[in-house]
Amino acid sequence: MIKNIILDFGDVLINLDKPATAKAMVQHGFRGITPDLEQLFQNYEKGLLDSSEFLDTVSSYFPNASREYLVDAWNSILLDFPERRLNFIEQLAAENEYKLSLLSNTNDLHIECVKQEMGMERYNRFKNAFDVFYLSYEIGMRKPDSEIFEFVLQENNLVPQETYFVDDVSENTDAAAALGINTWNLAVGKEDITQLKSKL
Repeated sequence: MIKNIILDFGDVLINLDKPATAKAMVQHGFRGITPDLEQLFQNYEKGLLDSSEFLDTVSSYFPNASREYLVDAWNSILLDFPERRLNFIEQLAAENEYKLSLLSNTNDLHIECVKQEMGMERYNRFKNAFDVFYLSYEIGMRKPDSEIFEFVLQENNLVPQETYFVDDVSENTDAAAALGINTWNLAVGKEDITQLKSKL
């Protein structure tokens, strides 16, 4: 019996345009993610460096891009958060049948942009629908590393077999499933989180 639901944020609740940042940086010489950049992005997602340090480092790779351009390009991945999805998680919270957790790989610049775009009243509606709210940069861990799932299970005394995790990235659902957690690897554009109850 499922007692706990863990939801991803990007492309599960908020819509993303994942290639947008790369497209925006092509004019500044971006040709693809190098191992150095990949490590930088992961470290920033884990909160191992702050936004100022992150932007300083990115600037060293793209010296002709202004800081403002870098921030706009970085945040261009973020699209809208449909009201029907927000209503859905609020309704789920109101029913009080499940312990609801958010588990998102995200960073300071993205979350600040989300707050600005949503407005704080709407952002707080979103945040308050969850019993616990984990952002990777605040807890120093990121998916698909098993430690982040173990942390959420232990911190909240969750039984894996009673827990259901929804994410659009198969590496993340695979990592959770390896720990015995029930998963739904949501197919973006074909499935929607509002169908959750039919999946449980």
